[in-house]
Amino acid sequence: MSNKAKKQASELSFSISKWFSKISTMKPSSVAVTVVVMGAAVFLLGGGVYDIINQPYPAIYVNNRFYFLYPSLSEQFLFDTVLSVILYGIGFVGLLTLYQSARHVTNQRQAYMSMVIGITLVALAYIFLEYFVYLKLTGG
Repeated sequence: MSNKAKKQASELSFSISKWFSKISTMKPSSVAVTVVVMGAAVFLLGGGVYDIINQPYPAIYVNNRFYFLYPSLSEQFLFDTVLSVILYGIGFVGLLTLYQSARHVTNQRQAYMSMVIGITLVALAYIFLEYFVYLKLTGG
C-alpha cells in the first residue's frame, strides 16, 4: 500500500472516531428531551399507532350529516385521534405549567398564576376527553 493511501485511511479513521466521540459525548438539553418524550407519549396515547396500521377515514357523511367521532369505542376516525392528541397535549402543557409553578415559589404572584393556569388546562382537557368518550358511548 502506498504512503498516500495509508495517510488517507488513517485520516478517515481519525475523522470517524472524532465524529463518533462527538456524538457519544453530546448531551441534549432537558427541554429537548422533555419535548420528544412528551410528543411520543401524546402520539401513543392519542392513537397514532392505530391510525398508521388501520388507516381510518377522516370522517364520514351519512344521511345528510357529517360524523367526525366514530359512534363506538372499538373503532375511531382520524378526527378522533387529532382531537385526543390536542386534548392530551393541552393536559401535558397544564402539567408542565403546574411543575413550573412549584419552581417559582419565591415569586408568589407568578407561582399562583401558573398554578391556576395549569389546573385550568388539566381540568379542561379531562372534562373534554370525558365528554367525547360519553358522546362515543351514547352514539351521539
